[in-house]
Amino acid sequence: MKPADILIAILVAIIWGLAFVASRIALDELSPELMTALRFTIAAVPCLFIRKPKIAWSLLITISFTLFLGQFLSQAYGIAHGVPVGLTSVVVQSQALFTIGFAAVAFGERPTPMQALGTGIAAIGLLMICGTVGYDFSAAAFAVLMISPVSFAVGNLLLRGARGVPIFDLFAWLCLASAIPLFALALIANGPASTWTSLSHISLTSALCMLALGGVSTSIAYWLWGRLLRDYPAAQVVPFALLVPFVGSAASSVVFGERFGPLRLAGMLTVIGGIAVMVLAKRPKALPEEPKVA
Repeated sequence: MKPADILIAILVAIIWGLAFVASRIALDELSPELMTALRFTIAAVPCLFIRKPKIAWSLLITISFTLFLGQFLSQAYGIAHGVPVGLTSVVVQSQALFTIGFAAVAFGERPTPMQALGTGIAAIGLLMICGTVGYDFSAAAFAVLMISPVSFAVGNLLLRGARGVPIFDLFAWLCLASAIPLFALALIANGPASTWTSLSHISLTSALCMLALGGVSTSIAYWLWGRLLRDYPAAQVVPFALLVPFVGSAASSVVFGERFGPLRLAGMLTVIGGIAVMVLAKRPKALPEEPKVA
């Protein structure tokens, strides 16, 4: 990779890591539904100037509801209900584990031995983290958070159906497709009066956090990441995502004084180690086709 592109990859990882902290700050004033809706509304502003990409509405909405709505709403819910920011950033990156598993089932992609090993290591790490549930957050909050990496993984695979579509245009319209139902959900869950009060009394700090989440983390960072994946093999780009949980955990430790017990810290490091093995392994091969019977 060119030095400039390496810096871009590192910058994106830093932005995504800090986004978890910004989400936690905004959730002090906004409900998970409203915060996520605002995030995607801001990121969808380019839709005012660009046409919908050539992709079926059904596929657009399906990708949007998994890659964006499902992933980020469950993240927001988990953080709002006490799951530490640093831990959340690690759990979300476990999407690599689910992506490989779902790809094997849906597309017959046989994991390499190293990917299978990495999957096993990451799974052990998640089990270690599960062993800490109930000490400072509920099992229900953690269960909802686990929807995030699963949705992320499904969205990753669905994106294969949108090959050749301009990345920036696609992501802007994906955000729009998520923002509309999220606002409806916020009105139903919180009521019109409460929703309006939250919007009209939002502090400058939370407003800046939302601008950073929508305009920088969601719109610009995803576009830059898409460009890198377009120009370089995934094996060169994806490993930089391993920086995200380290940035998220470090920033949360500084901003919120977040600390981890030995078992949780060991589980987090184990998950990251397993993901590292997976993303650095060679790409899986598709299963051979079954011979046709005459």
